[in-house]
Amino acid sequence: MKISRHKKVHKYLNFFCNNYGFRQPYQILIDGTICFAALKNKLSLKEQLPKYLGGDVKLLTTPCVILETERLGPNLYGAMIIVKQFPVHKCTHQTKPVSGAACLASMLGETNPSRYMIATQDRELQEVARRIPGTPLIYLHQKTPTLEQPSKVSSQVAEINSKTRFLIGQKDEVVLSDLKKRKLDEPESGPQKNKRKKGGPNPLSCKKKKKKSSIATQKPSTSENKPKRKRKRVKIPKHIKEMLLQTSVQS
Repeated sequence: MKISRHKKVHKYLNFFCNNYGFRQPYQILIDGTICFAALKNKLSLKEQLPKYLGGDVKLLTTPCVILETERLGPNLYGAMIIVKQFPVHKCTHQTKPVSGAACLASMLGETNPSRYMIATQDRELQEVARRIPGTPLIYLHQKTPTLEQPSKVSSQVAEINSKTRFLIGQKDEVVLSDLKKRKLDEPESGPQKNKRKKGGPNPLSCKKKKKKSSIATQKPSTSENKPKRKRKRVKIPKHIKEMLLQTSVQS
């Protein structure tokens, strides 16, 4: 099996397991059409389906399917032998048998509560299986079994279920809002802690103020501030000086 094909099968199986609760061993309902196709392509359903799905399987059929292959005559003799190899699942048509497609469709019901997989080449039965949410469909493509991608109905129902499962409803939102209001409005019963008052800055983180030098702080004296008076020197002429000297000598 190619890697891409294996990834697709694993992805589709995870979808049905996570959204619809499918578990191993997978129960597969088989009709005469797929047995005829397997015989024509020389394919063993007992060997190939477990390998393809990667897990344990239970291949089942119904009394209506066996009776249908018996009535179709010698052309489906080989398919009848293959069908009779599988365990027979009791149906509700023991008194009035119906066609194989109608019998398997009734086994699925409206929601496939028993989690059956359908293995068929019948186009009408395939369309019925696609309309029922959570119904995996298996058919043969040439010589290889193929698990079909989940139908639109299955994807839509799974999306709705996931939303209702994980999202909160409107009633729940109202209840939650009421609880929040009550919790916030009620005073606390325990001792209340004293609130810290806003203080000044941390003295350790603050820098100390630098003291101004005494020289800079002292004011200059007033005497220094006053401008000094300059003495004016009067020049005496020489002849006057000589006269003054003579007078001082005579006296």
